[in-house]
Amino acid sequence: MEVARPGEKGYITGELIYPLDNRPTPQCHASTIEETPAGLIAAWFGGAHEKSPDVGIWVSRREGGRWLAPVEVANGVQSDSLRYPCWNPVLFQPDSGPLMLFYKVGPSPREWWGMLATSEDEGKTWTGHRKLGEGPLGPLVGPVKNKPVQLDDGSILCPSSTETEADGEDFWKVHFERSRSPGAPWEVIGPINDGVAFDAIQPSILIYEGGDMQALCRSRQNVIAQSWSYDGGATWSEMTATELPNPNSGTDAVTLKDGRQLLVYNHTVRGKRFPAGRAMLNLAISDNGQDWQPVMTLERQDGEFSYPAVIQSSDGMVHITYTYQRRSIKYVRIDPQQLGQ
Repeated sequence: MEVARPGEKGYITGELIYPLDNRPTPQCHASTIEETPAGLIAAWFGGAHEKSPDVGIWVSRREGGRWLAPVEVANGVQSDSLRYPCWNPVLFQPDSGPLMLFYKVGPSPREWWGMLATSEDEGKTWTGHRKLGEGPLGPLVGPVKNKPVQLDDGSILCPSSTETEADGEDFWKVHFERSRSPGAPWEVIGPINDGVAFDAIQPSILIYEGGDMQALCRSRQNVIAQSWSYDGGATWSEMTATELPNPNSGTDAVTLKDGRQLLVYNHTVRGKRFPAGRAMLNLAISDNGQDWQPVMTLERQDGEFSYPAVIQSSDGMVHITYTYQRRSIKYVRIDPQQLGQ
């Protein structure tokens, strides 16, 4: 499938949030995007390189049809002599209350903890930076990469995961963290896999008619893994493989207003033969979560194009951000009604 161009088959526009020759940080990664009453807002982590202590959380707001200059809104400073890197921000606007910014702080994904800040002015200023607390699996993480969903009862369900080590082996496991009301304690559901048949992390949550849910996960088994819930997220099925490949790279997905499911992912596996790994980024559509139709190629060239985030805004348009060569964040706007035509 050829790389999409603006004006063709639903691809409206694509642009870098900031230019490559005027970067606020040498590297960046793991973007997130959300709609507020004032417009779109994006965030990511940036610094010298991933895991560097100077990595903080950066935010840009879109006003007047352009992205404003990024500003750093969070860092991992613990004391005058200790600073940890920040990781994986997730923006979320609940039905009521302030805009939420979840992020992680710590020396590595095995040792990080979840943080939460809020904004009463659509992301201009942020206050209340605090740890989410402890749970039965260790520090609460919140949404590990992809956005939460708000359920009919008002509760917020966060797709999360852990990376742990035992007896010299790594285990990736998916779980969920749910808060039934603002300020209420977080309930932990899972893990839903044992980290053996599937090493899976970074789920996205899709919702179907009747309330059924599907979690789509990054895995180290060269496939996107899935699990289903038929009771509002309280329990989840055994993890299985989807028909889609995964090169051990993050994905994101969203349930569209027309009931279809939209997935952004690398349609590749690991390897040396191009395209492989994170060198190609794609969109796929499904009506049922089982049968997926690839409908667009966003990138297909040497380098890294990865860790997408996707939302559908109130006007029906789809908005995507993703890592562009670790040097900037790219923003794409899509008309979902034209996908698959």
